[in-house]
Amino acid sequence: MSTPEEPALVLLPGLGLDGREWAGVTARLSGRTEAVLLPGLGSPAAKGTDLSIEAQALRVLAWLEQRLGDQPVVLVGHSEGCAVAVATAVRRASVAGLVLIGPVTDPRARSWPQTLQRWLRTARHERLGELRSLLPQYARTGLRSMLRGHHAMRWYPTGEAVARLTVPVVVVVGEFDRIPSRGWVDGLVTGRCRSLVVVARAGHMVPLTHPEAVAMAIHQVQRVLAGQR
Repeated sequence: MSTPEEPALVLLPGLGLDGREWAGVTARLSGRTEAVLLPGLGSPAAKGTDLSIEAQALRVLAWLEQRLGDQPVVLVGHSEGCAVAVATAVRRASVAGLVLIGPVTDPRARSWPQTLQRWLRTARHERLGELRSLLPQYARTGLRSMLRGHHAMRWYPTGEAVARLTVPVVVVVGEFDRIPSRGWVDGLVTGRCRSLVVVARAGHMVPLTHPEAVAMAIHQVQRVLAGQR
């Protein structure tokens, strides 16, 4: 009898970010790990590009098919990348598990004023040193692509989509992350094989500030999947 293949790890950056946000995480992992860069999420978005979550998920599906075939994967998303991970998992049976870090698209924070208010409440808890990593990534993606991306992605019903999944899901949020409300986050982890990790004294940029917590969440999903094989 053949041994089931160990899932590959596929990382989906947040808005305006790219593979550099995962450097501290990947340094703590072993096995095959790759970051997928998408328009607005790691690369500039050409004028007219569809930046909806559904369109981004189709891009990830095409990438997975080309690079990994039917190999099982664990998708690890940050911020808007969480919604892309969820939308991909809904469409692809070989997604074996999810790690969602600072998920967004909370229905109570869809408007621009609500988004700005929550971002400001969170930003004061971030570390100044993060800018050395964030600014070059934002510059590469471009402000226009980021604004267009947020506008297109904020409508995705992440909570409804997560409820349809049967794979293990670990949600990671910073203690001071106010972008997703705690009530909405708690709803994401309602159900079997789901858990919540709250990272003490962290804001929204957990992959940068607390990569060890992200690596531990990934290992948690891997242990669950290993027990199922």
